Order: sequence, then structure tokens, then C-alpha cells
Amino acid sequence: MTTTTSLKVQPIAGRIGAEIGEIDLRDALTNETIGEIRKALVHYKVIFFRNQNLDADGQVAFARRFGEVTTAHPTVPSLEGQPEVLDLDYDRTVARANHWHTDVTFVDRPPLGSVLRAVTIPPVGGDTVWANSVTAYQDLPESLRNLADQLWAVHSNAYDYAAPALDLSEEFRAYREVFTSTVYETVHPVVRVHPESGERGLFIGGFVRRLQGLSQTESNDLIRLLQSYVTRLENTVRWRWQAGDVAFWDNRATQHYAIADYGNQSRRMQRVTISGDLPLSVDGKHSQALKGDSSSYTPQEPVIA
Repeated sequence: MTTTTSLKVQPIAGRIGAEIGEIDLRDALTNETIGEIRKALVHYKVIFFRNQNLDADGQVAFARRFGEVTTAHPTVPSLEGQPEVLDLDYDRTVARANHWHTDVTFVDRPPLGSVLRAVTIPPVGGDTVWANSVTAYQDLPESLRNLADQLWAVHSNAYDYAAPALDLSEEFRAYREVFTSTVYETVHPVVRVHPESGERGLFIGGFVRRLQGLSQTESNDLIRLLQSYVTRLENTVRWRWQAGDVAFWDNRATQHYAIADYGNQSRRMQRVTISGDLPLSVDGKHSQALKGDSSSYTPQEPVIA
């Protein structure tokens, strides 16, 4: 079956998020439909599809319609037999991403976007929240916007989701050793120009370690201030998962937080990421890798001046 009908798009929050209905992602979607989905993604920042019946192969095939797919993760192993799929099975890992972050910003070319599929969902809890980093930037007073436009931040995977070093379980220490088995550092602009919309957004999140040219104390204070605008409730949308749901978010213009409020209940998600480009600052400069070679994670494209 080939789907050619216009999308049924229903916004679900004032500034971010929309649900796309009456579509089966297993179908042979036309280029026109894929184009409409991409426009909805750029406009709404995160889009949701209920009642899908994708398997891992179908998830990868859908993601590939929007660009080259990365390997599952720069350091964490993939789902067995599926090199592009990161299996987030929280029955088998002690690591939970209950921290505001943008995916894999510690490499120089963070993903364009991520496609996340709900495999097993607890009856209560386990929601995910996304934040719009473009409207966060727009909310800044002019003086703060002007300052943010000039700032560059060092991102690193040196600590998984900024977890504190004290009182870690043996299992978590083992996971963190895998996560940091190769250390990456990249300097990105704090304000990123979106390559498709031209919008400016705050490009920070949980992998930021410091601001270039500032002390650690100054960095922490400024990052905390800017981050507070990202996570204002006005800039967020919360999704209550059902098994089979698919979320697709623009990693260039969002942060997200997986709420760890489900105790020992089962929660399993699978993620596929789409290769991104080098972030661009407001004055036309690109991000630069400081440590670590990410070429095995994401295809390397030449920079077009």
C-alpha cells in the first residue's frame, strides 16, 4: 500500500509537539508524504505517531527516509544484529536518562533527529518531556540573547548525563566505563542556527561541561540561567507513552527528559538516530572536535563554506 493522503496533524501543546494520525509507518510512504512529515518535524520540533506496529527493521527503514542513519551510539553497544538500533531496556541497565539533554552533542556532528519506538511501557509513569530550545532563545531578554550569541560551550561524554561521581553502584560504574570508553569533547556554539528553518536556538543540555573563556563557576552560573529558559513549562510537551508509539524529534532544536518515576516496572525503548551536520553559529562559524574521532559513528561530510 502506498500512502499519498495529506497528513492529519494535531498540535498538542502551545509551543512544541504535534501528533500525526491516520498513517501507518510500515507503508511505502511517498516522497511527498515524507516531505510533509519533515516540514511538521521542523515546525513542531517533536512529532508523535500512535498505534504503530513497526519492528526494528521498519524503524530503521523509516528513519532512512530522512537521511543517513548513524550507528547506535559512539560507545554503547547496539541491539544484537541491528547496528543502527540502541536498545534502551531499563530492566537490563541501571542507566536512566532522567536528565535534560540533547542527544550525543559531545561529537562534532550530533544527530539531525532521533526516532524512538516504545516496545514495553509501564502501566503508570515513564513519560518523556521535550523542550523547544528555539522559543527558549526567543524568551531571553535582549541583553542575554546578545551574550548567548557570543558564547561557545565544551560538550563531553566524560560523565553519563552528568551523573554524580559519589555513591555509584558497581553496575552503574561498569556502565559508565563503557559510556566513556572513548572520551569525546567538542566545542559548539551556545546559539545554533537551524540549517533548515534558519531559527536560532539554545544548543546546550546535559553534556555541556564549561563555557570557553570563562571559569567553571561562571560557566555553571550562566549555563544554569540559560537552561532555566529551555525548561520553562511554556516551552515543553509531555508524552504519555503507549506500546507501539513512535516519537520523532528534531535534535537540533530540542532537549528531552525521560522521567524515571516507574520504579521496578518494565520500560523498553529502541532508538535510531539520523546523521546530522556541523552546527553553525550566528556569525557563521562551525563546531570543532577537540577530542575523539566520531567518524565510525556518523558519516563525515565536507563542510560547505
